[in-house]
Amino acid sequence: GHAIVMYRLPTHDPVHQITIIPRGSAGGMTVSLPGEDRSFASRNEMFEDIVAFLGGRVAEQLQMDDISTGASNDLQRATGIARDMVSRYGMSARLGPVSYANDSEIFVGRDYEKQKSYSERVAGEIDDEVADLMHAAYRRCTEILEADRDKIEEIAAYLLEHNSMSRDQFEAAMEGRPIPEGSGTFTFEEGEAGSSSPEPDEPASADGGAASEQPPEP
Repeated sequence: GHAIVMYRLPTHDPVHQITIIPRGSAGGMTVSLPGEDRSFASRNEMFEDIVAFLGGRVAEQLQMDDISTGASNDLQRATGIARDMVSRYGMSARLGPVSYANDSEIFVGRDYEKQKSYSERVAGEIDDEVADLMHAAYRRCTEILEADRDKIEEIAAYLLEHNSMSRDQFEAAMEGRPIPEGSGTFTFEEGEAGSSSPEPDEPASADGGAASEQPPEP
């Protein structure tokens, strides 16, 4: 799901490689590499990062008519981007160009507790805006994958047989061309890629790479 969604999003980096070979706690991985360095991210780029993170969950829903815990990390990261868009970067039309990110920590009992610098009413509005962003991204992701169901099945079948898929092979499948032969060996190296999108407080990954760790959905 991730790879197909990334391919269809205008602002997203191109897919470099896909594998269903387990790596750590991940059942598979989609790696994308940026064409150029980014020192900041636009609202549309951040929104499309959220859409890409939801690719695995939406693919599960469409293909299996069920969902699993496999997308939990992707959901956490997508929600984090949405919350930063609303509360840190002032990208909410409802709340306006205001940053609510200056929370302070106070020591209470045996642990630290965050002290909000805004009211409970504003906190509720932030939560509502975050939920609206997530639902809008989910709808956009669903539209993309519903239109590409045949590609999901073709790429999934290839991965089940070969374990991995290169950029050239993936793009051939997406363009309706015969998939060229490849080694079927996953060559991603530790440190080659960071996260599937820049973290909101670190607009570009230090090494310029990207990867989304997810159960084996294309």
